[in-house]
Amino acid sequence: MNRRGSGILLHITSLPSPYGVGDLGTWAYRFIDFLAEAKQSFWQILPLNPTDPIYQNSPYHGISAFAYNPLLISPELMVKDGLLDETDLHPLPNYPKGQVDYDAVVAYKKKLFQLAYERFKKEGKNYEYEKFCLENSHWLEDFSLFVSLRIQFRGQAWNKWPREIRDREPKALQSVKDKLHERIEMEKFLQYIFLKQWHSLKQYCYQKDIHIIGDMPIYVDYDSVDLWTNPELFKLDNEKKPFVVAGVPPDYFSKTGQLWGNPVYRWEVMKARGYDWWVQRMEHNLKMVDFVRIDHFRGFVAYWEVPATKKTAITGKWIEVPAMDFFDKLTKKFSCLPIIAEDLGLITPDVREIMNHFEFLGMKVLLFAFSKDFSKNPYIPHNLVKNCVLYTGTHDNNTIRGWFETVATQEEKRRVFRYLGKEVPIEKLHWELIRLAMMSVANIVILPMQDILGLDENARMNRPGTEEGNWRWQLLPEQLEPSLAKKLLEMTEVYGRT
Repeated sequence: MNRRGSGILLHITSLPSPYGVGDLGTWAYRFIDFLAEAKQSFWQILPLNPTDPIYQNSPYHGISAFAYNPLLISPELMVKDGLLDETDLHPLPNYPKGQVDYDAVVAYKKKLFQLAYERFKKEGKNYEYEKFCLENSHWLEDFSLFVSLRIQFRGQAWNKWPREIRDREPKALQSVKDKLHERIEMEKFLQYIFLKQWHSLKQYCYQKDIHIIGDMPIYVDYDSVDLWTNPELFKLDNEKKPFVVAGVPPDYFSKTGQLWGNPVYRWEVMKARGYDWWVQRMEHNLKMVDFVRIDHFRGFVAYWEVPATKKTAITGKWIEVPAMDFFDKLTKKFSCLPIIAEDLGLITPDVREIMNHFEFLGMKVLLFAFSKDFSKNPYIPHNLVKNCVLYTGTHDNNTIRGWFETVATQEEKRRVFRYLGKEVPIEKLHWELIRLAMMSVANIVILPMQDILGLDENARMNRPGTEEGNWRWQLLPEQLEPSLAKKLLEMTEVYGRT
C-alpha cells in the first residue's frame, strides 16, 4: 500500500443478478474483469457477515462477527457443483431493476438452499466439508445453533429465550442440539458453500492482480451469536441487557449524533484475556481479504458511551480504551497488519498517535474538501498526505452528482469551480472530481461505482440516520460497459496508478 494505486467500491449485493441480489457468481467475475481492463488494483466491499431484516439487511448489523451471508451464494455455481439443476433456477418475476428486494430474495433462495442441501445429504459428506467444519468449529458450531434457535423461537432475541438456553446450560444446549440437528447441519452447509465460492473468487482476483479490501465494523449487534456466547465481554446488566450503548456525538452526518445501539465492550476483560476474541476476529478477516478497513477506528482509542435509556446520542461520554496495548498484541500475533482506519469525524491527537505509531492508513473524502477555506481543509487534494486512502465518497455519502444537486451550498459550488479553474456541466462534474482524486498525492484512491457512472442521489447506498430504502442499490448489466473501463484506464495510466 506504499505504491500508487486505485480501485472501486462496490458491495457484492450491488452486482447485477437475475436472482434478485448480487452474488459470488458470473457477474462478480465479470466485475473483476472490468477492474483488470481498467488496470485497477483494488476492489473494496462492505462486510460479508449475515444480515438481519430488522436492520434493512445492513452489512453493518450482522448476527455474527465470523459467519458469512448466505444470500450472497450464487445459484449458478451451485448448479455447476451439481447441487441444483438448471430447471431449479428461474429469474425472479416482477423484479425491480436497480433495487434489491430482500424479502423476495430471501423467499426465493430459501427454496433453492433447501433443494441443494437435500442433494448434498444424498451424496454424503466429503472430506472437504469435514475439514471446513473442523477448522471453523470455534465459531461454526455456536453460529449454526444460534440461527436454528432464532428460527425455533420465531425471531425472538436470545435474552428472551428460556433461561437455561439463554444462559447456555450444557444439558439444555445438548437437548436443543439433538432436537434441531437437521437445521443446524443445513446452516453449516450454507457456510461451507459460501466459503468455497468465495475462495474461488478470491483466487480469480489474484490471477488478475486485484486486491480485496474488506470492511470490519468495530461493534457487533446485541442480538448476535457473539453476545450470546460471550456476554462477559460486553457491558450488560444482571439480566444480560445493555445498560450503555455505542454511538457518536453530533457530527457532519447528524446534528443529534448517531445512536447505533450496539453493546460496548468491557475492555478490561478483553485485556485480561489477552484480547483473544479480537485476535480470532482479525485472523478470520485477514484470511478472507487482503486489507481490512475498520469502521469507526477511533472507537479503539476512546468510544462514545450513551445510557441505554436515551433516545439520541447527544447525552454521552468518552471512555478510553487501552489502544496501545491492544495493537501491540495484534502486531505480535500478525507479521503485517494491513489496516485502513476509518478516521472521519471528530479525531483527536491520541487517535493520530496510534495511527502514526502503527503506520495505519487513514481515510480522506473529497466531498468534504469544499466546506471551508482551502488553506485549512484537510480533505482538499493539495493538503493531503501520501499515507492515506482518498475516496470521492463512502457508502455513507451522497454521490458526487447527488451532493452537488441537492446538498452543496452555493458557496461550496463556487469553491468547486474555483478549484477546478472552470465551470463544468453537471453531467461531467463526476469525472472532474475523479480526476482531482486520481492526480492527488494519496497512495490509494477508491471510487464508488455510482460516482464512476455519474449517478444522482437515488443511487446512494446508505443515508445515515434513516430507516428505509438503504443498502438496496444495484448495478445494471448495461452499465458495466467497455467504454467506461477504457476511460478509467486512461486516467489511471496518466496519473501513475497502474
